Amino acid sequence: MKPADSTAPTAQQPGVVGSFLEGIGILFGGFRLWGTSPKRMLLGMIPAAIVGVVFIALLVVLGVNAATIVDWATPFADTWDEPYRSSIRVAAAVALVAVAVVVMLYAYAAATLLVGDPFYERIWADVERTLGDAPPESGESAWRGLLTGVTRALGLLLLTIPTAAVLFLLGFVPVIGQTVVPVLGLAVSGWFLALELTGYAFDARGLSLRDRRRTLARRRARTLGFGMTVAVLFLVPVLSVLVMPAAVSGATVLARRSLTEQAGTLSARA
Repeated sequence: MKPADSTAPTAQQPGVVGSFLEGIGILFGGFRLWGTSPKRMLLGMIPAAIVGVVFIALLVVLGVNAATIVDWATPFADTWDEPYRSSIRVAAAVALVAVAVVVMLYAYAAATLLVGDPFYERIWADVERTLGDAPPESGESAWRGLLTGVTRALGLLLLTIPTAAVLFLLGFVPVIGQTVVPVLGLAVSGWFLALELTGYAFDARGLSLRDRRRTLARRRARTLGFGMTVAVLFLVPVLSVLVMPAAVSGATVLARRSLTEQAGTLSARA
């Protein structure tokens, strides 16, 4: 018997908290694919592990040189008295971490999807077929698919870098920089991760990055619930390898549910 389509919209949308929790549930629902296709999910861990090693090395380099980077970014504080000099440099260090989280988490997801594109495309296709009404296979070559992925990643990166720069500057604001900015950094990371991970489902339907942003923004709390949970789990190196295949699966459900709801809203207005 064909399984029920979990992407179907509910009669009444939940509030902000309910939507956020729904997004978390969509991600953990992605882990169900481990039970139906364990071999493919294990293969999906390989590119995540390879890219993860590279990014851990980059984070270690960043950590070792963090003090030097902060000193370089705050030369104006060299002549300040204590505790003002230390305070501004602690603020700069927190801002640096927030920026690193935003850029690194997105870059990790984008690089992993590029390296493991054949594996993750099959995981996406499995979910689409299981839920029914799957879009037709694109039939494009591996090189064409790689070019599409690179273009998609660069487009999002152009949005990520300016946002990270704004967070870095906000990090110098007393109190806000040490409390609000890290949370904002996690939220921004979650948003861009959701945009990147839903790429397969949207691209297969011929929808642009702008379409993706508008569709996912209709239920922003749900999108953030999904993306921020992925971001938190990605912060743990071992978990990031395990989560990546499930995140692709969950992102497919998120995209389908968002598109179904959007189509229902447009039909109701017609």
